[in-house]
Formats: sequence, C-alpha cells, structure tokens
Amino acid sequence: MSTGAAFPSVSPARRREVIDALRRGTVPQSGLDLFAVGLDRFAPALDERIGTIGSGAAAFHAIRGEYGSGKTFFARWLAERAKRAGMATTEIQISETETPLHKLETVYRRLTERLTTSTEPASALRAVVDAWFYTLEEEIGEAQPELDEDSDALETAVGELLEERLRGVAQTTPAFSAALRGYRQATLAGDAATAEAVIAWLGGQKSVAASAKRLAGVRGDLDHFGALGFLQGLLTVLKDCGHPGLLVVLDEIETLQRVRGDVREKGLNALRQLLDEIDAGRFPGLFLVITGTPAFFDGQQGVQRLPPLAQRLATDFSTDPRFDSPRAVQLRLTGFDVDRLGELGRSVRDLYTGAARNPQRIADLVDDAYVSELAISMAGRLGGRASIAPRLFLRKLVADVLDRVDEFDDFDPRKHYALTISATELSDVERNAAAAGADEIELEVE
Repeated sequence: MSTGAAFPSVSPARRREVIDALRRGTVPQSGLDLFAVGLDRFAPALDERIGTIGSGAAAFHAIRGEYGSGKTFFARWLAERAKRAGMATTEIQISETETPLHKLETVYRRLTERLTTSTEPASALRAVVDAWFYTLEEEIGEAQPELDEDSDALETAVGELLEERLRGVAQTTPAFSAALRGYRQATLAGDAATAEAVIAWLGGQKSVAASAKRLAGVRGDLDHFGALGFLQGLLTVLKDCGHPGLLVVLDEIETLQRVRGDVREKGLNALRQLLDEIDAGRFPGLFLVITGTPAFFDGQQGVQRLPPLAQRLATDFSTDPRFDSPRAVQLRLTGFDVDRLGELGRSVRDLYTGAARNPQRIADLVDDAYVSELAISMAGRLGGRASIAPRLFLRKLVADVLDRVDEFDDFDPRKHYALTISATELSDVERNAAAAGADEIELEVE
C-alpha cells in the first residue's frame, strides 16, 4: 500500500485545504484532481472543449446525476481544469430566494461575487479590470512609445482603445463602457471610495451611491436585459487581459421544480434564452455548465415543460452508461458503487498519509482491506446506496479513523472504532436512505 508517495509534489497548504474540507464533510474548493475517481473518461473531451473556448468559441454542458452522485464535485473538478488553461471561473447556487434563475441581473451579480482566477481566489472583478487597463496601457506603450512622456495623451489613447474594444458591447449596453471609464477616472484621481463604488455597480450590486453613478455617467441599477450585455462585456475584458474564457457553473438548477409555476416558467425561459444567445455567437469565450437531477431533465416539472429547451438538451441514455459520449450535451454521472467508494477512500488515505505524523501506523492499520470494510459498512448504513455515501464516508474516514490513528499510539480502528451515524450529520437524502434500510441497520440517533 502507498504511504503518501503517490502525491510527492502536493504542497502542505494544498493537502491541508483538501483534508480539512473532507473532515468537515464538504467538497473542497480545489485539489479535486488529487482524488477524483471515475472522471478520467470525461477529461479528454472536456479539455478539448476548453481548448476551443480559447479560440473564441462558446460551449454548454448539462451535468446529470442523482443527489450524492458528485455533480458539485464534477463541476469544481472541471473548474480546476479550466483555471489551469487560464480561464476564469464562477460557481452559482441557484435558489428560489437568493438566486432565482429568471432574474438574470441577480445571476450576474452572483457571478461577479464568485468570480475567480488561478491567482485571485474570489471576487476577482476589480483585479480583472485593473489587469485589463494595464494591458491597454502596455499595448499603447508598445505601439506609441512617445506617449510615455505625455500622461494626458496616453490617457486619451487608453480611452480610445477602450471604446474600440467594447464597440460591440456598447451598441446594446453603453453603460458597461461608461462605468469602466468612470472607474478609470476615479482611480487616476485617487478617489478610492468612488472607484470601489463604480466597480460594485459594474458587478451588478445595488445601493451604490448616486454620486459615484453620476461620475461614471450611469443611472439606476442593472436590470434583466442589461445583465446579458454586461456578461458580454466581461468576456471581452477577460479575453483582453489574458483569460481565454469564463466557465460559469449554475449548480442545483433542479430547484426550479419546487417553485411556483409562473416562476418556473420564467426560469426555464431564461435558460433557453442563454442557450439561444450562446448558439447565436453572442458570448465567445463562455463555457456554461448546469447541474441537475434526472427528474429535472426528464420530468414534467422541469425541462420537459418547455419543449424548445427539452429539444436542445435531448440526449439518449437508453444504452449502457459505459457507452455515454463525453461530448454529449448532457453528461451522466452514475455515482459510486462499493468498489469505487473503496478506491476513493484509498486515494484520500494516501493523500492524508503524506502529511501524517505517523505514516507507518496508517500504513499498518488503515490498509486497503480496512478501507474496503469501512466503505461496505457505510453503504450498508445508507440502505445499500453507495452512490450517496462519499461525503459521509470520507468525513468518517478522515475525522474518526485517520486522525485518531495518527494522533493516538494505542488506537486501533478494528478494535476501538465502530461506525455510527447520528441523525444530525445526515442530509435529507442520506436520512431517507438510512430510514429505508432501517430494518437491516442500527442507526445511532442523537
């Protein structure tokens, strides 16, 4: 068995970030490639898709899977691959109250709040805009080096280049370029408060000071129709400052099934509108990904309620899943069986071992056989549904087993640990699965 040598180049910080997230029972924000199981078959096609984004294309995929099948994990794994190719990424949780899909101005606001790049962990909009203006200055400096000695002439040239780059956006959404000019003026004047306010407005935030909007020459707040123009402008800015595209993940889109009928119709229409705009070539550099359950894609309370959208997303899943094309518009995640759950556990154990105080104890006591036994036991506690077990299984493996083996010299998991599950640590789906198998299992309820 491995003692951590499988991950020799992983930094301590990256290793710790992943292990800490698993200990809490959450999906890590990064490092997912270190223990991704079963995703290799998707990688070549998705990397090819990311490459076309860099050439100015746009793309769309729908990730399909039951609760617990790893849709969020898949989306973040894809985001890491996109970042390695230089793309910016953003992940948005769709919800009825916080981020309703039919309010595209709200979706855009969440997009900018969660915008990340390989160097900016979150809320990267201002850093991206600053990098863009720096790029414009560099281009002008190379083309007209004599302007380096004339700040006014240089600034005029920057303004002209700004207008040229955003000409297509300004035809439909002139407020985007106006806000950028206002931000530039405030920054050069040393007015940090106004600059921050204008960036907030550019990111779709509400309650921005009227004085800042006056300086930028804009008014009101971003609306549903303006949001698409702002997205178009953001893609242009990203491209100019070295990011070939933007991956946008709309997670948990199946929540549309649980809202009022009129709200659901608006949400489905908003999604159809986005796909139409992508097909029309309005958003070069956009890679849109949505995640949802089979019930959302196949049921009458979801995609099937809007035939034009259903036609766009139609994918044949009548064959064996191993023959699913990774280039299809819908990508099916089949979830975990017990063998894959054990494989996942062994990968996490090896990752943990690389930073353990007592790696040899882990090698001796948490061997492959023990990890498989724990995986089988966890699946049994959840009514045999290994597909929904990964989150809780990894949490137990890290927090209850690996930590104790590493910290206590006399702890032996085969002698001193019995798997128990409290009701408070279960999600609704896990709780239902545990209840369904209650005749066969003992569930410790606290």
